[in-house]
Amino acid sequence: MAKVRTAILISGGGSNMEALIAASRRPDYPAEIVLVVASNHEAGGIAKAKAAGVPAVSFDHRAYDREGLERAVDAELENAGVELVCLAGWMRLLSPYLIGRWRDRMINIHPSLLPEFKGLHTHRRALEAGKTEHGCTVHFVRQDVDSGPIIAQAKVPVLPGDTEEILAARVLAEEHKLYPYALELVASGRVRVEGEEILRRG
Repeated sequence: MAKVRTAILISGGGSNMEALIAASRRPDYPAEIVLVVASNHEAGGIAKAKAAGVPAVSFDHRAYDREGLERAVDAELENAGVELVCLAGWMRLLSPYLIGRWRDRMINIHPSLLPEFKGLHTHRRALEAGKTEHGCTVHFVRQDVDSGPIIAQAKVPVLPGDTEEILAARVLAEEHKLYPYALELVASGRVRVEGEEILRRG
């Protein structure tokens, strides 16, 4: 069976990107990473993608308005024959243009147990709220930030003495496992979305 042609959008070092690329090398994995797109030329993930043999392109987001950047990104996705998009630290708010173009074919990972702690500084906010449990979520992308039907979540304990950095590292380790698992669910067809409802099989 042909693998689903998948792109990863990044803005930084790309550690989740690396986890997805590594998983995609398994012969039985249903997705193939065919393109990495970065929102800035300095993103550390660009060199990592190229070292892994994955084509990578970058843009200077400052040279575009939001939709202009997205149209340029979309052209790269189309030229590469991409079927599914993974946001992995893409630090640009998306407009209705790209979300509409890739509705139900774009997924994102967020470092909290959504719907809790949408937005930034999730680990600090979890600590300040006195949470005993924290984690990460992979979801289909919708217009509202960090919303959309949830594909999978992973939980970690919040331990006495945790700092923001310690908790972030614990969650990141789970992200590197959760995102490849969630992509596998979507690319294999075991999870799909209709409207705002997640449908599962197998």
